[in-house]
Amino acid sequence: MTENDQLQGQTGEEIRMPDKKYKPGNNKLDSFNWLKDIPDCPDGNEIVEIRFKNTRKGFYRNINNLRLEIGDIVAVEASPGHDIGRVSMVGRLVRQQLRECKVLPSPDDMKKVYRKAKAADVQKWEEAKKLETPTMLRSRKISEELKLNMKIGDVEYQGDKTKAIFYYIADERVDFRQLIKVLADEFKVRIEMRQIGARQEAGRIGGIGSCGRELCCATYITNFISVTTTHAKYQELSLNPQKLAGQCSKLKCCLNYEVDCYVDAQRCFPPKEIPLETTDSIAYFQKMEVHKKIYWYTTDPHSATNLIPVPVQRVREIQAMNKKGIKADRLLETLPTWETEPLSEDLLKDNSLTRFDPAAALKNQPHRHSRRKKNRRNHGKRTE
Repeated sequence: MTENDQLQGQTGEEIRMPDKKYKPGNNKLDSFNWLKDIPDCPDGNEIVEIRFKNTRKGFYRNINNLRLEIGDIVAVEASPGHDIGRVSMVGRLVRQQLRECKVLPSPDDMKKVYRKAKAADVQKWEEAKKLETPTMLRSRKISEELKLNMKIGDVEYQGDKTKAIFYYIADERVDFRQLIKVLADEFKVRIEMRQIGARQEAGRIGGIGSCGRELCCATYITNFISVTTTHAKYQELSLNPQKLAGQCSKLKCCLNYEVDCYVDAQRCFPPKEIPLETTDSIAYFQKMEVHKKIYWYTTDPHSATNLIPVPVQRVREIQAMNKKGIKADRLLETLPTWETEPLSEDLLKDNSLTRFDPAAALKNQPHRHSRRKKNRRNHGKRTE
């Protein structure tokens, strides 16, 4: 009796993962084939992209010239044995992807696609996937017994059940040589340890972000770009860790989305560290509105009260005057006029069905109440 059977017996029920049906376009590692309507050359499937569990994917050579389509299950070369994966990209799009990734395909370095998966291969692959959750739970207990400061987040079995990849998270360097020996004796497979970050872990688990939508790392982000507080400063966001941090306790990846727009808008802005000198006082910078091109100043550098909005063009003029030793009479050439809030208007006040008809057509139409008046006249004659 194996440890997996013991684990299943302790819980009383067999640990089963929910059945997942493959739907093209609804998977994280799927790629949109925007070149599918363009006729391709006969040897277009010489190189294909295969995706596996999590964010693992790679390019393989189709040595047998198989007619592969996106979503096909294939058996590919692995070390050792073979692995099972799904085709995620074919045709001309693969060569375009190789250029963007700056990958030079070499026949000797690239692994091969053996064949389309048979029924026996798929059955063995499904059996291997069912072992992943019990293996992960048991490996966590083993790591706790060895007192290792690490967390095993996921386990991925190879398609032929000869190798298992353990994904773990650790804040510092971990000596897991003893752990590999214990896991190899426990599960009788080849062990590979692969460290992932907190963002990869959040993307694997999934969740709902503060925007109300599913996490970007769980839907389409596979390559994580570093995010710093400088991105928040460029966008004039408050440096509040509770608002800027995501579920992975790191800065949100969405801070990268609009930072280029803010950087481009601020390239022509004057320096904000220089105070503005006037005949009455000295104004100090407090904040700015990038897209409105407004700097906010106050006369007290330690307080954010009595803020005065100054356009960027006026700030540039005053700084040029101060550089020549001239003080401006006032910050603003004209006093700011605060506009009242616009009143709501009735958008359906002119809701007649004939409002778009030409005037000539309206003249030819009979009068609206002509028949009613005629009936009244006829009724009056009858009564007399």
